[in-house]
Amino acid sequence: MDADQVITVLAGFSGTRIVEGNGDAFAIHDPDHDYEQRPRQGWATVVRSDVNDTASDLDRPGAFRLNIGLPAARFRALFPVDPGIDPRTRDVLFPHPVYAARRWVAVVEPDTTWPRVRELLDEAHDAVVRRHAARRRP
Repeated sequence: MDADQVITVLAGFSGTRIVEGNGDAFAIHDPDHDYEQRPRQGWATVVRSDVNDTASDLDRPGAFRLNIGLPAARFRALFPVDPGIDPRTRDVLFPHPVYAARRWVAVVEPDTTWPRVRELLDEAHDAVVRRHAARRRP
């Protein structure tokens, strides 16, 4: 999959708004359409350059990294220890090179990993929907 195809998948999740900046795309859960008044971090991102970090060497043609914020238990199940994967490695899931402590995972140019990555996107989206619903309860 290329970056645009991944962004199209992200945009298809209910309540998701895609916010773009510096060539990157941020999947924001915004079912109330109030992002301008209440900005928040996305639940998944597609980055296409080394503007924010240089760990994955994304300043090459067609390169991109998909980042996914996961619930703590799921992150720990995937990575009980740091696997020491080079963040430039293509099509391998790894703890985010900067935000692993915040339970983010990443994959550069997912291909054969896509079925697993898609499951993680579903889990990340479900988690953000639950958090949103919990904040709205009186």
